[in-house]
Amino acid sequence: METTTLVLLLPHGGAGGVRPAAAATAKRSYVMRRCCSTVRAVMARPQEAPASAPAKKTETAAMMSTVQTETAAAPPATVYRDSWFDKLAIGYLSRNLQEASGLKNEKDGYESLIDTALAISRIFSLDKQSEIVTQALERALPSYILTMIKVMMPPSRFSREYFAAFTTIFFPWLVGPCEVMESEVEGRKEKNVVYIPKCRFLESTNCVGMCTNLCKIPCQKFIQDSLGMKVYMSPNFEDMSCEMIFGQQPPEDDPALKQPCFRTKCVAKQNHGVNCSI
Repeated sequence: METTTLVLLLPHGGAGGVRPAAAATAKRSYVMRRCCSTVRAVMARPQEAPASAPAKKTETAAMMSTVQTETAAAPPATVYRDSWFDKLAIGYLSRNLQEASGLKNEKDGYESLIDTALAISRIFSLDKQSEIVTQALERALPSYILTMIKVMMPPSRFSREYFAAFTTIFFPWLVGPCEVMESEVEGRKEKNVVYIPKCRFLESTNCVGMCTNLCKIPCQKFIQDSLGMKVYMSPNFEDMSCEMIFGQQPPEDDPALKQPCFRTKCVAKQNHGVNCSI
């Protein structure tokens, strides 16, 4: 529009002695130069866009890759179909844990057990948490039965293997499916290890602190003090598996006690404000 207006305003007669033919030639040359300049400018602008396009595309692809990786890294939760015996045992332990802690809830099944454990972790100190679980286990099993087992089954290969087999048969409702494995004791192979591919309690809480303070430490103490059997529980917080090694004393420098809690997926910390320190 600027070029057209300028051409229309030029006089037909040559100013200062310029002839009309020369003026017309000058006008056409001026118009062509302006048009070419405009065309070159318009064609030059799109060249700037491709410079930023790859960066945006790369950024978007990276974000999508991160989301896909995080989604793939989170396996689906295990679905448990508890039998009548499982439900009976879960409810019995949950009630004993509630009585020992003085905390009550109206939930049923494993959810009730986990809810009680979460409340204990949120309210009580670390030492008190282990003490409450030990008291609940002592409530669940009469003292005369514990004494009888301790007297009749002193530490031996038979007792170690018996404890391992007993655990795999009667406690999957608590820890999930498990199996007996071998280890070497004093140069001999024994079936004294319980291997838990994915611990139900750890998977339900995703909390290292709860695993350590409400399961590992009190169970090791209870089994050794009340049943006379040393046991070392070695959880693997990478894949949520665990090994119970009967007849082995827990090490003083236990690596599980130095494990920080899961930063992004700890259910206890995110949803219930639990202190995950161990």
